[in-house]
Amino acid sequence: MEDLELTRAQLVDHFGRVRELVTGLTDGLSEQVATHRIDPEANTIGWLLWHQTRVHDDHVADLAGTEQVWPRWRDRFGLPFDPDATGYAQSSADVAAVRVPAELLAGYDEEVHAATADYLDRLTADELGRVVDTHWDPPVTAAVRLVSVIGDCLQHLGQAALIRGSAERAGLS
Repeated sequence: MEDLELTRAQLVDHFGRVRELVTGLTDGLSEQVATHRIDPEANTIGWLLWHQTRVHDDHVADLAGTEQVWPRWRDRFGLPFDPDATGYAQSSADVAAVRVPAELLAGYDEEVHAATADYLDRLTADELGRVVDTHWDPPVTAAVRLVSVIGDCLQHLGQAALIRGSAERAGLS
């Protein structure tokens, strides 16, 4: 039981760090900086924040066997995408279409974080070991999927932080 509690505490900590990074990136984020591209085909901070939260939402809801948070937020975002879009394989024009207020990105992420915390509260050793994807060798367990979500989120948030720093040093506000 101690191992389960330690694993749960580590997952809670990691997802809490993801939430803190989103909060830091959205705090005071202007539309000009949120839509800045370091080259004409690069992702924007707004798109990166939306995408990482969408993937987080999609994957954790699938693990938890619950509804995604996105349907409650989709209309507020007003994006011209398929209702289930998460950002995978999107074009440069799709990236440019994500022009939403920082508060909206932060609010959606906050609700996804809360749903994740609910799932983590219910984790059992059997759940962590449950195979969720047999297309890989070895098959992917719920524990591996959670670590993958954390890694994906941190990668995209690091990209967003780099873009924000670059934009602000260039004098954008």
